[in-house]
Amino acid sequence: MEKLKKAGRFLSSMQFAMILLFILVAACVLGSLITQGKTYEWYAAAYSERTAGAILALHLDDVFHSLWFVLLTAFLCLNLLLCNIVRLPSILRQWRESGTPETILSAGSSVQAKMKDAPDAAFARMGFRRVKEGSAEGRRCLYSVKNKAGLFGAWVCHLGVLLLILGFGLGQVLKTEYAVFGVPGQTKEIGDTGYLLTIDDFRIDERSDGSVSQYTADLTVQNADGSRKLSGSASVNSPASMFGMKFYQNSTGWAAAVHVKKDGKALQDEVVCAGDFLAAADKPELVIYLNAFYPDYVLENGTPTTKSREVRNPAYLYSVYYRGQMIGMNALLGDEELTIDEYTVTFSDPETYTLIQIKRDPLTPLALIGGLVTLLGLILALYVQPGRMWAVQEEDGTWTVWGYSRKGGAIFAERFREVTKGEPERE
Repeated sequence: MEKLKKAGRFLSSMQFAMILLFILVAACVLGSLITQGKTYEWYAAAYSERTAGAILALHLDDVFHSLWFVLLTAFLCLNLLLCNIVRLPSILRQWRESGTPETILSAGSSVQAKMKDAPDAAFARMGFRRVKEGSAEGRRCLYSVKNKAGLFGAWVCHLGVLLLILGFGLGQVLKTEYAVFGVPGQTKEIGDTGYLLTIDDFRIDERSDGSVSQYTADLTVQNADGSRKLSGSASVNSPASMFGMKFYQNSTGWAAAVHVKKDGKALQDEVVCAGDFLAAADKPELVIYLNAFYPDYVLENGTPTTKSREVRNPAYLYSVYYRGQMIGMNALLGDEELTIDEYTVTFSDPETYTLIQIKRDPLTPLALIGGLVTLLGLILALYVQPGRMWAVQEEDGTWTVWGYSRKGGAIFAERFREVTKGEPERE
């Protein structure tokens, strides 16, 4: 039993909390310095084979979802929970006893002064509004306490941090992410959520020097039957919130209309984004990729590039696959045609598309509540200062006045001196 108590004291101790925080901070630093989610080959090329092996063995390629990181976070939550459980009875006892005359009159003081007149005004000026009267050894006494809520400052702050860690940590494990890209007017499914995303508009705002100042996408989200719709705008560093999901303007690129004819007759017309593909409607094993679009095409040392974002000399870099094998790759300029047996392919109407990243975290409200509770705890701890003040009438009719404040003692003492019209005596 003694060993269990000792283990419990250690698990709820500040020492254990500091050890956990040190390891977690180090893990977060590693997670920020090491690129996450790459393969062994990538790490071997970036560092060395031995380092790559160590990264994968320690799961440093996905730090924040690794088992050891989750366990450390769980132990930190356990530490905060045990700390609050252990301290709660003591705080409640202080709360109950702080307002009883026996406790106040027998408690120690930080300042003391003598007054000729009744100290009622002094109590009021010190902020003690509810003054009670009693007796001490046959003498009249006055006593009061204020700001008892400040006793819970550190406790509430610990509770807020616990909720914040649970909300953020578990949210990282339970959250789901999706990506949708397209051009204005397109409607696409958002993964397996059952919702549809329509890109209403996409704007690129430029400064006077031609540099981009902002990317903004106007979006509409609806459920499958269209009975509920919400609209919003997502721009860089300003996501939209709809149906419990966050919509981030992630990136942009070029798209173009792809026209496919068979034996001279129109077969299909679709908008394809760079990096995406189109399969022939009647021959799905024939696939046309739009690898890239160059609005102002030029060859530099044999490498295709663009001189500007202006559509002046458009070129479409494509590749063609048949049954998984690439059978051709080239760049089409302007209205040039690509002929594949009886099929004819052309590209036209280039426009920018937007890539919207969508995140759904079911525990975001818990993290928000944790942040608010932590803020409340900090306010209670830093600005709500518990204090007590009491006075006893002496046989000659004068009063001896005492005061005590757990926090801000120097300020309390200075105020006490001004109120009692005398230099407070410190014990």
